[in-house]
Amino acid sequence: MKFSRMGLLPKILIAIALGIGAGWVCPMWCARMMATFNSIFSQFLGFCIPLIIVGFVAPAIADIGARAGKMLVATALLAYLFTLGAGFLSYFTGIIFFPAMISPAEYIGTQNASVEITPYFTIGMPPLTSVMSALVASFIFGLGAAFLKTTILKGLLSEMRDIINKVIAKVIIPLLPVYIFGIFLNMTVTGEVASILSTFVKIIAVIFGLHVLVLVLQYCIAAPFSLHGKTPLKL
Repeated sequence: MKFSRMGLLPKILIAIALGIGAGWVCPMWCARMMATFNSIFSQFLGFCIPLIIVGFVAPAIADIGARAGKMLVATALLAYLFTLGAGFLSYFTGIIFFPAMISPAEYIGTQNASVEITPYFTIGMPPLTSVMSALVASFIFGLGAAFLKTTILKGLLSEMRDIINKVIAKVIIPLLPVYIFGIFLNMTVTGEVASILSTFVKIIAVIFGLHVLVLVLQYCIAAPFSLHGKTPLKL
């Protein structure tokens, strides 16, 4: 199978393995180049997050039409309840399981002995607005387009969604494995990977289990509200 045709998860796993392997033989100048790329890419991700929220949420609300008001209230309430439930579940899981998995003394000792890798330069990309402001703006523009039935604003929001889709598909997703590669390469060069990787695998396993549990619970709770006639809506 060609690398370009692989899914994102296999690419990330390959990037992790390559980053750890390359970190043992990577010279410092190469590590600093990857640190420079990671710094720029993380700034770009932070810049894009509010745009992604506006680009997807506002057109979705506008496409609902005049029903957006009632559906938005119901959806927001349900999402808030699910968020609270997931937050409490994560909190108590962290209290119960993570203290036995994480050894702060070992990590601090590794940090003190590690080599610091600094990028050659950084480029600041402050986001246009905060995440909450982007969410509120999405509600305002989406509801305005839905109730006023304006074709210009709705078309603009749809075109913005297409632009954000292109940015995600052509820039963020292709470069994400490179970003992951740089993270693990730098961790290996600094000598942190041995102490962090075992803890990382355990925590990822717990997080994955929580994801599956929350998704199953959400589907079981939301399924009765997604009935079409008497037949439950299938995934």
